[in-house]
Amino acid sequence: MKIKYAGTLVVLGTLLSPVVAYSADTSTDTAHEYVDDATITAKVKASFAKDKWVKGHEISVRTDHGVVDLTGNVKTKHESDRATKLATRVKSVTAVHNNLTVGAH
Repeated sequence: MKIKYAGTLVVLGTLLSPVVAYSADTSTDTAHEYVDDATITAKVKASFAKDKWVKGHEISVRTDHGVVDLTGNVKTKHESDRATKLATRVKSVTAVHNNLTVGAH
């Protein structure tokens, strides 16, 4: 009887291990993370719209897990640095990657 019970446990363990591995995968975005990233993006864009140095420039903002990526064109290095500074000030931003091109229009 004990051998039958042990055999059943081994079979169940073998069958359930892929399920446990799948449920432990944390690499996918949850709905909460997606909303947070969208909120961060909106707040960064709003801060740009209010600022006289970066307002109206074609700066694309993308956020992934709190990391903000800035792409596009600005006229001066000051504008590029200002965009980074504004994005960094937004709550929940963990890092800013400035990929802005200066002077190319």
